[in-house]
Amino acid sequence: MIKLGCNSLVRDRDNPGRYIDIETMIHLIHELRLDIIDFQLDRGFRSLDAAYLRRIKIMCHNYGLPIGFVGIGSGFVGAESHPNGGVIGVPLPEAELQRRIDEVKGAVDVAVLMGAPLIRLFGGSVPEGTENRSALWETTIRSFQQVADYAAEKGILIGLHNHPPAVAPTGDDILRILEDVDRENFTFILDTGQWWGSPGTNRAGTSLPNVDIYKYMEQTAPHASYVRAKIYKIDTGREEWLDYKRIIAILKGVNFNGNMSIVFEDRGNRCDYAEAIGLAVKHLRQLLADTVND
Repeated sequence: MIKLGCNSLVRDRDNPGRYIDIETMIHLIHELRLDIIDFQLDRGFRSLDAAYLRRIKIMCHNYGLPIGFVGIGSGFVGAESHPNGGVIGVPLPEAELQRRIDEVKGAVDVAVLMGAPLIRLFGGSVPEGTENRSALWETTIRSFQQVADYAAEKGILIGLHNHPPAVAPTGDDILRILEDVDRENFTFILDTGQWWGSPGTNRAGTSLPNVDIYKYMEQTAPHASYVRAKIYKIDTGREEWLDYKRIIAILKGVNFNGNMSIVFEDRGNRCDYAEAIGLAVKHLRQLLADTVND
C-alpha cells in the first residue's frame, strides 16, 4: 500500500523568504492523519543542535509520524547563465565542493540521530554547451559515491532527487546517474514536478512543447523508492498542473509500494497553505483508493 505523507517545507506567504516552522507543520500533518513526515534541514528548523533535534524526533514519535527522509544540500555542480541564453554547468571551487560533501555527511549523522533512513540530494543534468562536460559529470558522480559510502557505514540510504543543478533532468539523465554511481544504498526519489520541461520549472504552469514528463516518470518509476508529490494549484480540489490519476497509474504499474509525500509549492491558490494541503490529501487519497478498486 502506498503511504501518504507530507514534506514540512512550506513557504510563509505572509513573510517572504521565511518558512512555516517545523512544530506547526508537525501539528498539521498529525491533524490530517498522514502516515509520514519529511524534513528539509535548512528550512523551518529553529536549530540543528542535538537537543532540539531530539525534541523534534520525540514529538514526531508521540504523534505516530515516522520521519521518511531529511533533505540537504545544493548538489555537486555549479550553474551559470550562458551568454547565448540558457544555463550551463560549471565546476565548483574545490573548497565549496568539499563543504557540500561535508554538509551531506553532517546530514547523515542527523538522520542517524533522528531515525530517518534516507537523505535527499539534488541531481540534475549537465547541459550541452558546458565546457569540460564529461569531467564535470565525473566529479559529480565521485561526490555522490563519496557520500554514499559514508552513509553506508551509518546504515543510511542516499536518495537521488531529480532536481537541478545544473538544469532539471530527463529520465535518461536519472538512469545514467543511478548506473554510474552504482552503490547499493543509492536510490531514487521521484519528484513529479522537477523534470526537464515540466510545468513546475516555470511560473506559467505549462510543459514545454514536445516534452512528455510522464514518459520520464515511466522510465524511472521502476527505480523509485520514494515519491515527492508536488502540489501547485489545488484550490479547486484537484491538482491542475499535474495529472495525478496518470501518475498514480504509472506507480501502480510498477508495483510501487513506498511513501508518497506531498510537497506544496503555492502557485496562486486562493486558500492558505493548511487548507491547500488538506485539499491535496483528500485529492490524492481518493485517487489512491480509486486505483485500488479499479
